[in-house]
Amino acid sequence: MLNLERLRTLDALARHGSVSGAAAGLHITTSAVSQQMAKLEREAGQRLLAKNGRGVRLTDAGRLLAEHAARILSQVELAQADLEAQRGQVAGELRLSAFPTAARGLFPAALATLRAEHPALRLRSSELEPERGISGVVRGDLDLAVVLDWYNKPIPLPDGLVKAPLLDDPADVAMPVGHRLAGRDEVDLAEFAEDEWITWGEGEFCHEWLMFTLRSKGIEPIVGHRAAETHTQLGLVAAGLGVCIAPLLGRHPMPAEVVTVPLKQRVRRHVYVVWRADADRRPAIRAAVDALRATAREVGQAA
Repeated sequence: MLNLERLRTLDALARHGSVSGAAAGLHITTSAVSQQMAKLEREAGQRLLAKNGRGVRLTDAGRLLAEHAARILSQVELAQADLEAQRGQVAGELRLSAFPTAARGLFPAALATLRAEHPALRLRSSELEPERGISGVVRGDLDLAVVLDWYNKPIPLPDGLVKAPLLDDPADVAMPVGHRLAGRDEVDLAEFAEDEWITWGEGEFCHEWLMFTLRSKGIEPIVGHRAAETHTQLGLVAAGLGVCIAPLLGRHPMPAEVVTVPLKQRVRRHVYVVWRADADRRPAIRAAVDALRATAREVGQAA
């Protein structure tokens, strides 16, 4: 008889590609992963792992069993979701992530509502960029992720995920109060061809969007500074070091030395929450989505 927890370890190893990645995803030690795999090999009667340099790789038998493990674990999760739905209880543990401005702008109110209304629900939240949040949901490390894409650059979603829209988040250009365009009612991105941009980290989805958008207008961006946090970017703008895109969500309070001006072509981020389809009937998932949508409505009305 194959042990379910050992199959879960094999599944994590296949998804993460390393013993250390599997250990981090399962919140156990690397030695515990190795011990679980050694026991699973004895149960299966075949080698499931082979050395690959300093790491390991799955053998043909390991890959075959990992494919079965993924299907088995999906069915187990579906069964658990159905049982929770039948009981109608919002309980257990719920693991959520959000990109930084959503973690600041949505999570405090939404998670406080969930805790107050469902005291048996244990909440575990983290701040992750959209792609990492989506990967976490796909791998099963997270139950929900609040993610975003831009009006002109959608982010691809893997099969097996469900999404619900939360809000459209308008974005302006933030510039020092003494900037030549600070008094305008609206501006065009082409007018910032000679300005230094303060942007997100290299490879991050929002940074790639900004580069794509500026280049589509014939502008080769001058990137002066990078910062993951909106408030750090705004602090650099306040010091006169450049301009940045400033979405409404999570940007307040604004530094007194910074002014925001709307773009002629309105720029918006689409913010939504994603979860796995096989967990769709879990009452905890539904409660979390409802709380996030209610908070998003309040944020939208305040804007």
